[in-house]
Amino acid sequence: MLLFIHMSLPQIIISGSIAIDRIMNFSGKYKDLIKPDKIHVLSLSFFLDKLSTNDGGVGANICYTLSLLGEKPILLGSVGPDADKYVEKLTESGVNTDYIHHSDTPTACFNVFTDSDDNQIGGFYPGAMFDCGDLSLTKWQNENVFVVISPHDPTAMRQQTDECKKYKLRMFYDIGQQVVNVPHEDLIAGIETAELLILNDYEFSVLSERTGKTQQQIIDMIPVVVVTKGKKGSIITGKNVKSEIQIPIAHPETVADPTGAGDAFRAGFLYGYIRNYDLELCGKMGAISSVYAVETHGTQEFRFTKKQFETRFSDNFHDKIKIN
Repeated sequence: MLLFIHMSLPQIIISGSIAIDRIMNFSGKYKDLIKPDKIHVLSLSFFLDKLSTNDGGVGANICYTLSLLGEKPILLGSVGPDADKYVEKLTESGVNTDYIHHSDTPTACFNVFTDSDDNQIGGFYPGAMFDCGDLSLTKWQNENVFVVISPHDPTAMRQQTDECKKYKLRMFYDIGQQVVNVPHEDLIAGIETAELLILNDYEFSVLSERTGKTQQQIIDMIPVVVVTKGKKGSIITGKNVKSEIQIPIAHPETVADPTGAGDAFRAGFLYGYIRNYDLELCGKMGAISSVYAVETHGTQEFRFTKKQFETRFSDNFHDKIKIN
């Protein structure tokens, strides 16, 4: 039985986007449609097999899955007047929404196309995300907190990174798809401050290119680095990890859409990480969380109880875990 008891756990603060997702799937493959020699005149059109509009955003997605595990994370982000019911739903699920900024600008919107190989092309309208008010961490400077800086307004992300460094707050740098948008010096500040970094293998290669540092140099800078590899699982490394840890995927009962699987993985990993669980166990918890997202169309449409999570963990990894 894998059971750990901790008297004083840090409060998780998730700073990230809150958005409305339009998720679209088609049965073809981008590699069959894109002609490399015509990339300079790219023009594509394809029929979609499925379309749904769902609540999303990286910060909100992570909070949602954490709430299913029994956590009550604080969500820092910005929404427009069109998201009142969305915020109410998050509140009812157990997320602390007291610090969300309410803007007059429409809520951010993510439009994503996913092919049959789970490759994605998306466009993000920032809207209220760029009118985020004061999302400062100053009020928690003397508190026991663990801060997650996920993709949202780049200016606010840099401010929060600097505050984590100034106030010596523990920080998970979840740069994600913003790795292509934020300035070079902000990326450097992020990896210099981070205790934990999670990103997929493509984002890792971009982070290396944009910072001018090799992947190994980045690994040597950050205590724990997790690289997710889709259907190939994930690896855990970092300067505090003696040898690379391979984490297999959990097996889905069905595959609907991968959108949001990475956010769910982060939530499962975080649940174990703040409790000082063994890193392999954290990775496996992330794998279980993510498989629920893969099985549904929408990043917050899945449900599970603590008991169901424990059973799923046992079925996949032939070991036991207790969700407090």
